[in-house]
Amino acid sequence: MNLELTEEQVALRDTTRRFLAEKAPISGHVRPLLDDATGTTEAVWRGLADLGTTGLLVPEDHGGAGMTMVEAGVIAEELGAALHPGPWLSTAVAAPRALTRLGAASPKLLAGIAEGTTIATVGFLDGGNSSVVSDGTVLRGEIGAVPDAAAADVLLILAEDAEGTGLFAVQADAPGLSLTPERGIDQTRKEFRVALDSVPAQRLAAASSEAVTAVVDDFLIAAAADALGAARAVMDLAVEYAKARQQFGQLIGSFQAVQHMCVDMYETVEMARSGVIHALWAADADLPAEDRHLAAVRAKAFAGRLATVGDTAIQVFGGIGYTWEHDAHLYLKRLLSWSALLGGPDRYLTELGKHLTARANR
Repeated sequence: MNLELTEEQVALRDTTRRFLAEKAPISGHVRPLLDDATGTTEAVWRGLADLGTTGLLVPEDHGGAGMTMVEAGVIAEELGAALHPGPWLSTAVAAPRALTRLGAASPKLLAGIAEGTTIATVGFLDGGNSSVVSDGTVLRGEIGAVPDAAAADVLLILAEDAEGTGLFAVQADAPGLSLTPERGIDQTRKEFRVALDSVPAQRLAAASSEAVTAVVDDFLIAAAADALGAARAVMDLAVEYAKARQQFGQLIGSFQAVQHMCVDMYETVEMARSGVIHALWAADADLPAEDRHLAAVRAKAFAGRLATVGDTAIQVFGGIGYTWEHDAHLYLKRLLSWSALLGGPDRYLTELGKHLTARANR
């Protein structure tokens, strides 16, 4: 595993960072879309697609770049730092990983994702919040916590039918499909409850529990990289503020208490970074499935502490950090939503502890 980015990965990072700063800044893009159900605009989504970011994980024979989760993590970190509210994680990570890991024959859908002409989402990331059945041609049931469903052209859904569990594709404009927003603390994340009332669907593949777990792990790891970017960005803002803000005739960065807060933020971000990089690498490495899963569990268990970075940054900013006009609260909300994503860190710490205990007793 290489902890340093390659020249190509650095170029990918810098290009994405520059695009987001110029075309999707927080003031001009993110804030106006906080109450928008789709979280994106045609111009920005087209720009991300033209950079090749939507097709990173799409195989080359379907028009994508055929890259790994490490490159996806590079993009996700920049999107998190920019508080990007669009459906990139759903379309560029969850959907292609679901299609490839489950062996779905869907070249048209993969090509559309790579080109940026198709926005897709996955409706089984929160496995305990779904009850969908199929008679072979239509789906019935409800799914909660589906990300980016309002922006999606296609929803990938798991359902039970006579053959077992299958992966189905549903067109977003299909009759009988309805969406209800599920509002959370983070307005840059768009989640919905999806109701399916005899909705036409196409069965793409059988879905084993192992493959489904791997897809959820991939999404979790990419979300961890996004949270890492958000924590890094708000930490940098706080440090720069401490270098410029004066109190009692001195820069607040000269006060030991403020210095300790900045160091605590840096330590938390860098500790999380090592776990995220390892999990991104492990997702595509030739490792046993259990080891790949544990890498994702570790990233969630310990990177969940990233929310404390947002809280500490607001303490450094003082009163201005609590205002609506300042971006610090948006970063804190992004990090709080990460901490709660697919269950809080305690659940993953418990799972990790069980695995370690079992291995020690072998």
